[in-house]
Amino acid sequence: MNDDRSKKQNMVIGYTSGVFDLFHVGHLNILRQAKSLCDKLIVGVSTDELVMYKFKKAVIPFEERIEIVKAIEYVDVTVPQISMDKVDAWRRYKYDIVIVGDDWYQTEKWDKIEEELQLHGVRVIYIPYTKGTSSTMVNDVLRNLRTDVNES
Repeated sequence: MNDDRSKKQNMVIGYTSGVFDLFHVGHLNILRQAKSLCDKLIVGVSTDELVMYKFKKAVIPFEERIEIVKAIEYVDVTVPQISMDKVDAWRRYKYDIVIVGDDWYQTEKWDKIEEELQLHGVRVIYIPYTKGTSSTMVNDVLRNLRTDVNES
């Protein structure tokens, strides 16, 4: 058997996704840990339109967020995440594992996603969520700083 072909067959492809707005150490931790679990890491970056599912607007535009994620050494491929449907993402990228923060562990949403992905031989791996930091928290701090400045 061709040596390159057998290497590709044994390669573990991982997928994770997120908004990656106001990039912080929690994002870096997720990407670092995700890469340690696979040979090739594909990262879906939510488009501005998809961010609306959280009833929010990203501070940093999609084109800039994807460039930031693309520059991270742990990331092999970046793709636009246009849908929350992980099975659709699997059809596009044929990953073996999907990596997600453990804050989603045993939630109704991810229990269902896990069942669907198992039908395709995909394993869901939950990794520790970085407590104490999030884009929402950074946004809140910035909002409070602006309010304090405007009231002075």
